[in-house]
Amino acid sequence: MNPAHSPATHAPLAGVRILDLTRLLPGPLATQHLSDYGAEVIKVEDTGAGDYARTMGAMGGETSYFYQVVNRNKRSLRLDLKQAEGRALFLRLVDEADVVVEGFRPGVMERLGLGYAVLAERKPAIVLCSISGYGQSGPYAERAGHDINYIGYAGVLDQIGVAGGPPALSNLQIGDLLGGTMAAAMGIMVALFDARQRGQGRHVDVSMTDAAFAHAIFPLAEVLANGHVRPRGEDLLDGGVPCYGVYETADGRHMAVGALEEKFWHMLCDALERPDLKPGHLAVGEDGKRVRDALAAIFRSRSQQAWVALFDGVDCCVTPVLRLEESLENAQLRARGMVMEVGGVRQFGPPVRLGGMPPGAASPAPARAGADTDEILAGLGLGADERARLRAAGVI
Repeated sequence: MNPAHSPATHAPLAGVRILDLTRLLPGPLATQHLSDYGAEVIKVEDTGAGDYARTMGAMGGETSYFYQVVNRNKRSLRLDLKQAEGRALFLRLVDEADVVVEGFRPGVMERLGLGYAVLAERKPAIVLCSISGYGQSGPYAERAGHDINYIGYAGVLDQIGVAGGPPALSNLQIGDLLGGTMAAAMGIMVALFDARQRGQGRHVDVSMTDAAFAHAIFPLAEVLANGHVRPRGEDLLDGGVPCYGVYETADGRHMAVGALEEKFWHMLCDALERPDLKPGHLAVGEDGKRVRDALAAIFRSRSQQAWVALFDGVDCCVTPVLRLEESLENAQLRARGMVMEVGGVRQFGPPVRLGGMPPGAASPAPARAGADTDEILAGLGLGADERARLRAAGVI
């Protein structure tokens, strides 16, 4: 049983059952977030490759670290949905479920005979969440894509990078995570709340492109004001002003300067003993370049550690740019329970703290595909002989 289901933790999603058909990152992380707050998640994998995240990247034993850190608290069932008996078993699971999450291309669920209309006829309160790159409708709906494509169409990739340089890439996937993970979790919760109120579920259509596009707030403000975005590296938050940027230190590390408010900028200038820079707070053009160059020269004069020692005592939004291995040891993140160990593997903790629900133990990701098939199907009343027959037929 998911430890988050313990009554002592007051898990708000205890009793919610989710059937997770997704693979790789966006969907599995969305359902893991929900499992951290008490939902029971059954990971339904096909009888072939299953979730190929299991073997993607560095391996931590039999499965990859990538797979392990986005699939905790789940049980795994292998089921061939292309066979009639497999679909019939899935529909029996739907009878006892609240949510189905899938990440196939649009139309696949319908071709399997498991589209929203079929599920809703079987169980009107069911919530079906479909996660895709471009959504269930529109001219791009059936196109393939990855994060880089989604944020490219959304106008987000164009804005990332330094002045005069090309668009920059990040291995924190904006479209996949802001869109496929967090938008899906939000959509599921909204639809689930409504289903509990009215007894009627919904089809939640999550487009990773839509979600990235909907959060490009500062670029939109520029378009509304001037008809176009500013060139990359010239806006308020991407290097256009001295008070907000990244500065290199003497040891090749960096400090993040976020002194947007004038009071913080003045504190920064005082700490650096450069009151002459105070008028350059939001300077642009040649004046801005002069102040940025002066600031860059100052930060290059000391190591990152030396600057941390200084600015830990000056509350003006100047902090170190940490490597992730350093973040995992950071006092603030550890105090918040953001680093946890599950099955011997360090992982990120749940990102939202809830009153009355202290962080609890978590169960490791299923060690193998279908690890819980017999237990889950026994819960549907299938005896050992029937399960053996279905296994021999390749249905499970």
